[in-house]
Amino acid sequence: MDTSNLLHIYNQKLRLHQAKLNAVLQPFGLFHSQWSILYTLSEKGSMTQTEIWQYLKVEAPTVTRTLVRMEKSGWVERKVGQDKRERVVTLTEKARTTYPEILRLVKETEAWFLADLSAEERETLQQLLEKLSTEKR
Repeated sequence: MDTSNLLHIYNQKLRLHQAKLNAVLQPFGLFHSQWSILYTLSEKGSMTQTEIWQYLKVEAPTVTRTLVRMEKSGWVERKVGQDKRERVVTLTEKARTTYPEILRLVKETEAWFLADLSAEERETLQQLLEKLSTEKR
């Protein structure tokens, strides 16, 4: 099997989904990377910046830049945590009230993206992706 081609196709499909998601999120002034943080905070509640970048497997400076933009746009609030260097991130009222509408549009985009897969294939895809995400020692 040509693993380079396999991962190339994976990357193409991921970019396709991200582009469609960006188009859906554009009226809210959001991008897919910001949606990922909104979704995470909605599901898990307040988190430190460190917890966010570790959970999302994104470099700390990238998450910090994204959170600064989100804070300026009124989506999140960052407060000093237990020590002065720690920042705890929470959703704002704007985010909490707008989230259901955004989630509905994201779900529609996901349905479009996954439309050609059966329920069984979706389950298999999820299992395979979870298996891939296991960090190697």
